[in-house]
Amino acid sequence: MRPTVPFRSLAACGLALGLVLAAPAGVFAQDKAPNKTVVATVNGSPITEYDLEMAQGDLGPQFAQLPDEQKRAAALSAAIEIRLLAAKAEEEGLDDTEAFGDRMEFLRQRALHSAFVESKVAAEVTEEAVRARYDKEVAATPPANEIRARHILVATKEEADAIIAQLEAGGDFEAIAKEKSTDGAASQGGDLGYFGPGQMVPPFEEAAFALEVGQFSKQPVQTQFGFHVIKVEDKRTQQPPAFEQVKEQVRTLLFRETYFAAVQVLRDAATVDVQDPALKAALGEEEKAQ
Repeated sequence: MRPTVPFRSLAACGLALGLVLAAPAGVFAQDKAPNKTVVATVNGSPITEYDLEMAQGDLGPQFAQLPDEQKRAAALSAAIEIRLLAAKAEEEGLDDTEAFGDRMEFLRQRALHSAFVESKVAAEVTEEAVRARYDKEVAATPPANEIRARHILVATKEEADAIIAQLEAGGDFEAIAKEKSTDGAASQGGDLGYFGPGQMVPPFEEAAFALEVGQFSKQPVQTQFGFHVIKVEDKRTQQPPAFEQVKEQVRTLLFRETYFAAVQVLRDAATVDVQDPALKAALGEEEKAQ
C-alpha cells in the first residue's frame, strides 16, 4: 500500500505549536542538561556546544543536506557573527530601548512556552501512546477492497473498440498494452498495481471495480485522459499501512492533539478580551480552522 497521512488528514498546526516543532530537537528538553563544553571564544566570550545546537536550528533549509561537520562550522560562523554584532549593539546602547525590552519579553515568553510543551506535552507522546493510537485507528478503519488492474489508453473510441475486438478474438492484453497504450504504464503491460477507492478518477474506478477478476471492459471507458480498456487481475482486502511506515505521522497527530487539549484547558480558565472587532472575528475563524 502506498504510505499516506495516517487514516485521516492532519490539520495545520497552530503558529505557536509550529514554532516548537521547528525548534532543534532537545533545545527545550527539561531532562537534558545543556552541553556547556566550550568550542570557541570571541573576545573572551565562550561559545558552547549548546550555542551551536541552537544556532543549527536557525540555519536555512539549504544547510540541511550538508555533512554534520559543515553544518557545525556554519553554525559556529553564525554564532561568532551574533557575538560580535551583539557586543557592538550593547556598546551603542541598543539594548536600552523600549522596543528591545519588549522584544526580549516576547522571546522569554516564547521560550517558556516551548519549555512547557517539551516538558508537559511531548512527555505524554511516548512510543506506547503512539502505538496505541495507531492500533486504535486501525481498529476503527473499516476494511476496504482494492484491486490490481491493467489498462490500455488510446485517444479515440474507435481505437478502443478495435482493441476490445482484438481481445475478444483471443489477443493478449499485456502485449497489446505494450504495443498500443499511450500511458506511462505501457512498458509494464498497462499494469497499474493495486489501488483502492478514491485513488483513480471516478469513471475509471467505477468501471474497474465492477469487473470480476480476469474480465476486461466490453465498452471503452472515457476519462479526461482518453479512452481506456481495463482488465482486473486481482482483488483483495486493503491492508493498513505498517506501523513503521506511518509512526512519525501518527506521532505528529498525537502531539498536536495533546498540545491543543492542554491549551484548551488554559483558555477555558483564562479571560481573553479582544478589543478590535475585526481582529476578534478573524481570531474566531482561525480557531475554528484548528
